[in-house]
Amino acid sequence: MPACPLPLDVLPKPLQKHADPKAPAPLRLMGAKGLVPAVAAADLVTLLCVLSYDDDAGVAAAAVKTAEGLPDKIFGVALRSEGLRGPVLDWLADRFASNEAALELILLNAATPDETLARVALTASQKLGEIIRQNELRLLRHDPIIRALCRNPHALASTIDGACDFCVRNGLTLLDVPQLVEAHRRVHGVDPVQRAEDVETAERLMAEYRQELATEPVEGARGPEGEEEANRKLNMTQRIIKMSVSEKIKLATLGNKEARTLLLRDSNKLVCMAAATSPRITDGEILGLANSRTVQADVLRYIYSNREFTKTYAIKASLVKNPKVPLPFALKMMFTLQEKDIKELARDRNVPQTIQSQAKAFMMKKEQAAKVNMDKK
Repeated sequence: MPACPLPLDVLPKPLQKHADPKAPAPLRLMGAKGLVPAVAAADLVTLLCVLSYDDDAGVAAAAVKTAEGLPDKIFGVALRSEGLRGPVLDWLADRFASNEAALELILLNAATPDETLARVALTASQKLGEIIRQNELRLLRHDPIIRALCRNPHALASTIDGACDFCVRNGLTLLDVPQLVEAHRRVHGVDPVQRAEDVETAERLMAEYRQELATEPVEGARGPEGEEEANRKLNMTQRIIKMSVSEKIKLATLGNKEARTLLLRDSNKLVCMAAATSPRITDGEILGLANSRTVQADVLRYIYSNREFTKTYAIKASLVKNPKVPLPFALKMMFTLQEKDIKELARDRNVPQTIQSQAKAFMMKKEQAAKVNMDKK
């Protein structure tokens, strides 16, 4: 039995006793059968995933059976959850391999690993194949997805052609994939050739600038830079700018903060989104984006629509002040701020006028309520 890819603390404390390898087998079996009261759907499927790796074959088999028999109402809520971990979604993709409705939700969940999409793309139905084709960022970020889609006997020719044309237009042509070679001829009117040595790739740049692009700089630290080092970084920046969209996306995903900062300013929204959704991005960078007045609208939407980000108070407060955030979202978040911050918004002339006036109205109402209470006393 392979080791569980998830630590025990991904589960709420009341559920950990049902998954702890040291717990009595009957208690673990109780969790594997889903006999745990008042548990959220996302926590339940996470518990089942953890228990499917249990050393006791009976417990592991029971967890798999319970997962595969979950009613639509439960797995539907779980698979829409923003907080569901990638390894759980990957595990559920195998459990629901014949359930198209469940697979659709897995494909649409941003936390689903790219490797899972590539595996599903190999046998996906026509409908699921089109959903995969529409996820343009993943197509460019992870080559195995387009490779698998091209090998899928169920996918519509129009789906494959559309995906290949998109990839080729954005600089991704794989010479060992006939459909991509044909798309290159269709889009550019010539046969593709082996990449010239001067064609920039993320892989080559990462190899040459491994230390600069793999190491995250310490916040606030500025080391001495000689002319040679400064020129080297300038050269790296110039080479990144010359990359194709697909290569920029790969670098945005794999590179460090300096690469992400540069690529977040790219004119292509897919490149910006790749940098914003990089698994290496920090809360500090997200806070910076929430404060930015020049950030791409899609990146900002990704932040204010993500509950995990808006749980962080500083990010939420910054979003309220950002004039690029739609007013309905900003107002909703404003009324969850602390009173001292709403009071500050009422005085701040740099925030949107509607936010300022609503903050003033809120504070006036609070003051009137306080005055009434004082009069009653």
